[in-house]
Amino acid sequence: MRLQRRLKSYFSDDQTLYSRTTTQAQPIRSTFSRASSADRRIGLQSKPKSLRHVEKIPFNVARNVLANYRLKEAREFSRRAMDSAERSGEKETAARYSAASGLREALFGNADEARRRATFALGRTAGRDVQYGAALTLAYAGDDGRAQALNDDLGKRFPEDTLVQFNYLPTLRAKLAVSRGNISEAIENLRTAAPYELGVPYGPYGWTALYPVYVRGEAYLAAHQGSEAAVEFQKILDHRGVVFDEAIGALAHLGLARAYALQGDTAKARAAYNDFLTLWKDADPDVPILRHAKAEYAKLP
Repeated sequence: MRLQRRLKSYFSDDQTLYSRTTTQAQPIRSTFSRASSADRRIGLQSKPKSLRHVEKIPFNVARNVLANYRLKEAREFSRRAMDSAERSGEKETAARYSAASGLREALFGNADEARRRATFALGRTAGRDVQYGAALTLAYAGDDGRAQALNDDLGKRFPEDTLVQFNYLPTLRAKLAVSRGNISEAIENLRTAAPYELGVPYGPYGWTALYPVYVRGEAYLAAHQGSEAAVEFQKILDHRGVVFDEAIGALAHLGLARAYALQGDTAKARAAYNDFLTLWKDADPDVPILRHAKAEYAKLP
């Protein structure tokens, strides 16, 4: 009941979103109940920590909605999650939500929205993880100058941080190198990440999940090395439990299709495009990456 009351307060102006949220929030509800009981046992009198689960519900629902690639709807849930975190004084959480949704926008081709969300995140915190997420967002959104500055700052501030040195910086530097057309530099940068790239994502930050592999696949595509690119994208598809619901899990199908097309294997390319388009069958039709995929598919011989 407590959870229901909080949800009603968040979605009082939109009963459709409220109904959809309560339907999709069952796993969080059970966690909330267990945490609430634990709080009572230790006699907390202030706002229970378990309410933090409620603050996360709109963002978790956004991720569930995104599984069907309804981007406009996911944006609304993400906005409500950020607003909720802001009202609770949790600026780091709000920034994380903004950076994560910004990276999604950038990967899907919405550069302006991606830059806006990255800027919002950076205005709320200078935390290591959010700064990296925002930097990667900006790199994918074509703002290489700001991404490079953030990359340099991370390197200076965290010279002995394992995650920064062996995941964040190699990935970011490689993406920037691909943007410059320097493929050999990109591949070389990612050698540092290779021993660790199949690791389980760090905490709530999904952008540690196989992004070095994804960027390496993109580098090989840019170099027209279809066979090598296919290996990288297939690696992502073979480790769905690591990628979880990150956008690159679906985009790996598209990368694989492009890799097969480069090899001249039309049958495999067509199958991979079909896999991607099937996943996105309920997606908003105006998402740029979807329009590009459909156009490429139509051009197959």
